[in-house]
Amino acid sequence: MKGKDFLSIKDIIPEEFIQLIQTAKDMKDHKTPQILEGKTAALIFEKPSLRTRVSFEVGIKQMGGTSIFLSNNEIGLGIREPVSDVAKVLDRLVDLVVARVYSHESLIALSKNTTVPVINALSNTAHPCQALGDCLTIFEQKGTLKGLSLAFVGDGNNIAGSLALACAYSGMDFGIASPEKYQLKPEIWNEANKLANSNNTKMKWSSNIQEIVSDADIVYTDVWISMGDEEEKEERLSTFSSYQVNEKVISYAKSDCLFMHDMPAHRGEEISENMLNHPNSVVYQQAENRLHAQKAVIRNIFESNH
Repeated sequence: MKGKDFLSIKDIIPEEFIQLIQTAKDMKDHKTPQILEGKTAALIFEKPSLRTRVSFEVGIKQMGGTSIFLSNNEIGLGIREPVSDVAKVLDRLVDLVVARVYSHESLIALSKNTTVPVINALSNTAHPCQALGDCLTIFEQKGTLKGLSLAFVGDGNNIAGSLALACAYSGMDFGIASPEKYQLKPEIWNEANKLANSNNTKMKWSSNIQEIVSDADIVYTDVWISMGDEEEKEERLSTFSSYQVNEKVISYAKSDCLFMHDMPAHRGEEISENMLNHPNSVVYQQAENRLHAQKAVIRNIFESNH
């Protein structure tokens, strides 16, 4: 890691990316080292969660540590008291902060006001742990990342942004099919392109699904309405109605393509009814691999900085 924290894929040293995926695979296949023995992690969750909370709590326990879950009702980041005050208190009580927040600014404030590591468990702009778990899943299935192509269909959200950066780091081409209004944010797209250019990979956007999905090794989608976008529900449902991933869309990709979704999934919206159980689907393996990818991140942080 470049520093003590993991807030974005950009916090990984590019040369370490594949090594981190390999570490995750090794920890999945073999015994987990007790790096967190005697240590405590605070899990700050402003947003509800299944996979993120369970995978972090289980992972921390498997590494010998303990965790304390802090819901939004309990601490009210920036409402009950400033984020900086929360950070300075936790800094004296715990060894690690894992935070799932509405605003990425909250993560930055936690980072600036702590000496202990802070890990991003999801923010409005990034979900790096998900992208790492996804890359681990692809690596397990394909035996490599370099030279593959990933097609993302849907909203240019936090998942898409982290995947674009992860692809650029790992040597995968990344394409996104989305309505023009819902492209990746320019700053993330530009950063991903810059990384891709230095790693001989390609970034592509189109509003045409077939153009992006054609001959892809991986087809990935996510919900059209993320937490915090509820006010735009009707507009989004209308705008994205032609961006559903179904059997027809999968048929554009390679016959052995992987179908991926970070879940929760809304059947009848971004996917057709049976896509999660499609023969090419690896969505439940994805969900499991969050555990192993996050353990690899924690191991990297504590071995590098302690």
